[in-house]
Amino acid sequence: MMLDGAQLVLSERLGNAFPMFSPGLREALVTRGTLLRFHDGDPLMRSGQYVRSTMLLLAGSAKLYREGADGGEHYLYSLESGSACALSLICATQRRTSMIKGLADGEVEALAVPVDAMEVLMRDHPEWYQFVVETYRVRMEELLEVIDQVAFRSLDERLILYLTKRFDSQGPELHATHQEIATDLNSSREVISRLLKRMEKEGMVELQRNAVLRRDWKKAQALR
Repeated sequence: MMLDGAQLVLSERLGNAFPMFSPGLREALVTRGTLLRFHDGDPLMRSGQYVRSTMLLLAGSAKLYREGADGGEHYLYSLESGSACALSLICATQRRTSMIKGLADGEVEALAVPVDAMEVLMRDHPEWYQFVVETYRVRMEELLEVIDQVAFRSLDERLILYLTKRFDSQGPELHATHQEIATDLNSSREVISRLLKRMEKEGMVELQRNAVLRRDWKKAQALR
């Protein structure tokens, strides 16, 4: 099947974000998928919603949360360009409702691949199967790290790990309020503000209005 101009551009972008995908797999994804755009805070998926497609992130990042029965949220991990959500892959293939909520963390572009394409991709493209398995492995490790942080690490260590991941994915300037960070870490704004101010005093970060700037991060890494 010949791709049109827009599809060729999308296929090239897909190859840049997912270099493990063969030209044949990229063609299958582009012809079956839909390019979606999200603004900061837009939901990519909701808890309890049937997952009819899985998202391949081409640009931007998203944060995933587990919601409790009382309406509380627990931050799980972030997705960056070149990744997909393992839980959405599971729910999509098994036609189950989502167990998590995903929110755009800034401007996001993603290719939505419908459920009915999954079996064909698994059958015809071995690298898709390998990608799914590797995605499961990576996300399982991240979930185990979340458990380790809650069970074995102090809040200041968890804050350093959280900031490290956000800096790695978004650069040295993180646009987030102290309340947003506190929510992600299941803490209070006052406690997070106190820890951030201590880190600023020690030269690790610089605090600005609704932003945290990375400074001497080697000091922070030494505390992990």
